[in-house]
Amino acid sequence: MNRVGLYWLLQILGWGCFAFVNIFFASLSQGITPVQLWAFVVLAAFYLLSTHAFRHLVKRYGWFRFGIFRLLFQTILALQILAVVNVLAQILINLAFGTLKPEDDFRFLVISVNLFVSFLYYAFWFLLYFLFHFLDNYNSGLRYEAKINEIRLNHLKSQLNPHFIFNALNSVRALVDEDPEKAKSAITKISNMLRFSLMMDKKQVIDFADEMATVKDYLALESIRFEERLEVVYLIEEESYSYKIPPMMLQTIVENAIKHGISNLVKGGLIEIKCREGLENELYIQVKNSGFLNSNAKKSKREGGGHGLENTRQRLKLLYGEEASFRIFNSGSQFVITEIKIPKQRVTLEYQTQQL
Repeated sequence: MNRVGLYWLLQILGWGCFAFVNIFFASLSQGITPVQLWAFVVLAAFYLLSTHAFRHLVKRYGWFRFGIFRLLFQTILALQILAVVNVLAQILINLAFGTLKPEDDFRFLVISVNLFVSFLYYAFWFLLYFLFHFLDNYNSGLRYEAKINEIRLNHLKSQLNPHFIFNALNSVRALVDEDPEKAKSAITKISNMLRFSLMMDKKQVIDFADEMATVKDYLALESIRFEERLEVVYLIEEESYSYKIPPMMLQTIVENAIKHGISNLVKGGLIEIKCREGLENELYIQVKNSGFLNSNAKKSKREGGGHGLENTRQRLKLLYGEEASFRIFNSGSQFVITEIKIPKQRVTLEYQTQQL
């Protein structure tokens, strides 16, 4: 149901209940005639039409964009005018249906009470309408924010594929003349990895096992190029496979370790991938590589240089908010450690979609 349909449904149900309650209590106290019954129905219809006219006024002149004091002043003034008009309408309705009792209905106390009660009814209606408007805008804001985050996330993901392809092709280029058979094997692995990256392109998160399969293919490809210069160690706890992680996240970190660590060392070095479950249902991923991270490189990455690690940091922020963490640091003078913490709960964008 759209917003307009919902509005009219609530209007009819609300003022219909108003008429029913008045008719019910009137019939209990002194009985009610068909004429009085229709008088109550017409009064409820007047409330419906007058509140709808008030809503039109509020929307046309953008009252909810006013400051709080101006909004409060204009609302109270409008409610008082509506109460006066309503009391006049009650007199005309009673006159039309022949139920008007001048000796009672025109007494100061009766008119004052009717004015006060009408003011309360209109004030209660406006409060509900204001809450409805606020919640609707809040949900619209959530939908907008979720959509913007989704666009940003897709943009970040789209940056990874070219980055990954160029690195992989550079690895193969070195093998074409040196060892054609290894180059063919490497091309087959690249084909498998590209197929995987295309299949995972529209997913927020994937199974940890699928990501690890791609990482192993990538490291097998790099092992062809580096030969004995690259040592790979896997320390993966079984519980890690129950988690889901963003696609190509771990693979991007490993690429970074190869490009900025192993490739710069004459004798090559070590890539160690360690994954374990924390005490509060979070997955800790550590990628340890030979090399050293100097302060200028850290500063460059914090300022957004390159797509690799900064891309990963932004994706984690968009998906998990403050529940995820990312850091990269030196371990002694020979190793660099990149560490990520990921919660087991569903990602933020999926959660927002469920709420909307």
